[in-house]
Amino acid sequence: MTKQSKGAMLCPNCGKLISRSETECPHCGLKNPTSKWKNGPLTAFIKNPDLFINLIIGINIGIYVFSLLLYPRRMGMPMNPLSFLSPSNDSLMLLGATGTFPIDRMGRWWSLLSANYLHGSILHIFFNLLAFKQIAPLVLREFGLNRMITIYTLGGINGFVISYVAGVAFTIGASAAVCSLIGATLYFARSRGGIYGHALFRQVGGWVIALFIFGLLVPGINNWGHGGGLIAGAFLGMMLSYEEKTPERLIHKIIGNLCTAMTILVLLWAVFSTLIVRFLA
Repeated sequence: MTKQSKGAMLCPNCGKLISRSETECPHCGLKNPTSKWKNGPLTAFIKNPDLFINLIIGINIGIYVFSLLLYPRRMGMPMNPLSFLSPSNDSLMLLGATGTFPIDRMGRWWSLLSANYLHGSILHIFFNLLAFKQIAPLVLREFGLNRMITIYTLGGINGFVISYVAGVAFTIGASAAVCSLIGATLYFARSRGGIYGHALFRQVGGWVIALFIFGLLVPGINNWGHGGGLIAGAFLGMMLSYEEKTPERLIHKIIGNLCTAMTILVLLWAVFSTLIVRFLA
């Protein structure tokens, strides 16, 4: 390693290579980029932000497997493909399913976030994570890591807030958060315009039409959550802007870190409180 590389670092805000002697990032204007407090928990993803996509997928799979193991004898029977490997309602309730029942009767407002990481069957999690895997790299590239985290987290919460207001009693799934990424992509495509923007808008718009047709034909789909996530994603995309229009700033990093911390705390609480109730109470 050369002396020059030893004296270099990645800016904690924009992720570009700068000298450790810089008092201000020449790329994004961040003051004192070498300050330790500015290197939050998301800094590790700067070198390879695609790791975040795999992390979200891994968390969803991990919690899904955990929900199956809590009450293994109550899983969905294989004769129904839609309920194959379904966690019991007890498992889902303990881990943070949301809706009017958990919120009104149990005061579980935190479930508006935790429900985004719960799934009701192997097909449910497969299709949600497949959609996430397709749309997430695009949002990551156009909005950056921190804005994507904010859109995914707050968009998913808003989707379940809308379904709560609509009176949905019990609901789970990452689809509201995924729809928020789709909404942000629609905003980006319309705002950017040009050949790329128009083509992207037509493609993603087709996904939205297919999603809502599917929601109308298949029972048990939370269309309120999908619509709420979609609208929230478009609004957040407009408010936060995207890389080509507004390079990522410190405020985007702060909000992204807050969303990450909130998610970690809620999921840890969901898991530990479930273990206490299931095995110690």
